Amino acid sequence: MRCERIGHGGASRLERANTLASFDAARAVGVDVIEFDVRAWRGELVLAHTAVHAHAGRRLPLSVALAYLASPPFRGIGLQLDVKHTGIERAVLDALHGAGLLARTMVCSQVAAVLDRFRALDPDVEVGISIGGPVARASRRWRDWRRDVLAGIADRRFDALMAQHRIVDPRLVGDVCDRGGRLYAWTVNERHAIDALRALGVHGIVSGDPRLFG
Repeated sequence: MRCERIGHGGASRLERANTLASFDAARAVGVDVIEFDVRAWRGELVLAHTAVHAHAGRRLPLSVALAYLASPPFRGIGLQLDVKHTGIERAVLDALHGAGLLARTMVCSQVAAVLDRFRALDPDVEVGISIGGPVARASRRWRDWRRDVLAGIADRRFDALMAQHRIVDPRLVGDVCDRGGRLYAWTVNERHAIDALRALGVHGIVSGDPRLFG
């Protein structure tokens, strides 16, 4: 099985994340997928990891990003959109449809309600539930995240699990695959960890330095 090489924010260790320069760096290295963050800021969809980044001016309009990623140099590169909050699902879908990019995009979020809303709006959109470390899980009120996520994959509520790499183990990989899902590990910036995750059989690895994929 091929393990997809996914650039975090483009290539966040090489250029500032969520920028056109970072996308160019990721493409130059040879990624399979570019991941980036989407949120609303003052009535506009922008690329920004947190509200603090958006407030500080670190925000690229989603429309500009998608037009750039729809251009010929990025043909064949997949996209993962990490949607940060509810309320923007329709606008994000419309933007993806308008840019002709929905077919090569997976929508991801740590907020399950975001993914449910995307699926309600478009049953064909691919969605991945993102699960972080203990603090992140507590903030999302995951009591038994493994049970609930695996049930969601089995029921086709989620197509994939995007897991913080420290929670990935052989059992989790097997359980996700047995239910017909895919497992992606984030964010991995050490070559030895990338090699270990590849050996476990994950479907893709997100890294801020895609050069580490070798």
